Amino acid sequence: MKKILSLYCLSMLLTITAMAQDKPAYRLFKANGKDIKYSKMLEELQKADVILFGEQHNDPIAHWLQLEVAKDLHKVHQQKLSIGAEMFEADVQLVLDEYLSGKVGENNFEQESRPWTNYKTDYKPVVAFARSAGIPFIATNVPRRYAAIVASGSLQALNELSETAKLYMAPLPIKVDMNLPGYKNMKSMFGSNTHGNTKAENIVHAQALKDATMAHFILNQTSKGNKMLHLNGAYHSDNQEGIVWYLKQKQPQLKTLTITTVSQNGLEELAEEHKNKADFILVVPATMTKTY
Repeated sequence: MKKILSLYCLSMLLTITAMAQDKPAYRLFKANGKDIKYSKMLEELQKADVILFGEQHNDPIAHWLQLEVAKDLHKVHQQKLSIGAEMFEADVQLVLDEYLSGKVGENNFEQESRPWTNYKTDYKPVVAFARSAGIPFIATNVPRRYAAIVASGSLQALNELSETAKLYMAPLPIKVDMNLPGYKNMKSMFGSNTHGNTKAENIVHAQALKDATMAHFILNQTSKGNKMLHLNGAYHSDNQEGIVWYLKQKQPQLKTLTITTVSQNGLEELAEEHKNKADFILVVPATMTKTY
């Protein structure tokens, strides 16, 4: 028994030493903390209807791996793959489609699609891939002006919008489960009071509007028989909440898998706090260079 333990300890020491010498840029784990190779994760992702790739917005490893996943899924699904992103709002879908089809130039697209400030470093490669592969790229987020209406007022204020405006969001009324841990935590962060629909609740409702809208546009693609790779901030899909919750409300049979991105000082094992955040956890060194 002592010999077995000694061999095990030696094996672990060699593994840790090798990792320290190799300085890996990332490591992948399953929800339970067991490590997994990219090829094995990809095998599972290929079986999913929807993949929600949760990122930290300034993490270059996550953006690189999103592109690699997109390329590898396309090899399997070909033109039945769609890519969606929180980073584009639904009312710019027309200019996005025009750019993807080559009808408008890159400068016009970047001026009119309201891309995030880190678009060129972090999202442009994925958009360029979708364009070259001839696959749909879907703007899934609600226009921020409508989220602002909810944050400063209420969900009910959306009823006053035009029918055209409502095309850019999930169908009303939007149900919000304030008992979801993520929403409860968000509410506690912003404080509360006892006067009916509080400011904190409104902020949570604005977040729920985004989650519901992204789920809505994802389902538009799956209803066409397409598989969807969706890029979003990890907080929109961690712990099977946010977008995942809304997908399950509409299509509980949908096979949805999640990836989240976390940072740790060491990559030898997954920290307890990160276990079960997603089906797959991408761990990046805390010292990794950020894009902004």
